[in-house]
Amino acid sequence: MPLFPIFLKLTARPCIVIGAGHLAESKIASLQAANARVTVISPAASARIAEMSEAGDLVWQQRKYASGDLAGQFLAVAATNDPVVNRAVFAEAEAAGVLINAVDDPPFCDFYFPSVVRRGDLQIAISTAGASPALAQQLRKEINALLPLDAGEWLAELGTLRREILQREPTNEARRELLHQLASRELCGFEGCPTRALARQHALNNPLPAASKPSESKS
Repeated sequence: MPLFPIFLKLTARPCIVIGAGHLAESKIASLQAANARVTVISPAASARIAEMSEAGDLVWQQRKYASGDLAGQFLAVAATNDPVVNRAVFAEAEAAGVLINAVDDPPFCDFYFPSVVRRGDLQIAISTAGASPALAQQLRKEINALLPLDAGEWLAELGTLRREILQREPTNEARRELLHQLASRELCGFEGCPTRALARQHALNNPLPAASKPSESKS
């Protein structure tokens, strides 16, 4: 079955994890990295998850899963070591239209957690559609070794420069080519950066039409 690759905004969205053992830890970490509002339901929890609960990083309801626990949730993860419970969580999620991932049980997943390489806002996600998580992890290690450690900082600077260009460049093919050209160049943060100088020279050579310039304040 073909998958649709997306990067999903989870900030402040309610997400629930059923189970609080080692299977759940990495899934919870991924949800927290996206600033999701995480609730965990499990009679017991690993030391790490208990610490996160004590720190207020998540809400831990120390009890067994019960039908109706997914009400109002945006996304759910079934991460217990009991297949019967995981299937019950999946059935409730399907009935309620809640996105569901049953850990290590691909047929009972609406989505998979990819292996991810992160550098700041730069994310490279790898999925094998559940066929071989080990291969995804191996590819992640290889890409991680190839990607410069400062790629996130470089992206932040590139994003700032892009916003500067969008404010003063007309929407045309020349602007598109400039943005692609800058993305292939080394970028630095100081004002005299050669890449920034190139962008500013381009703006001087391609001024905005008079009608497109923002009006000046009279105050």
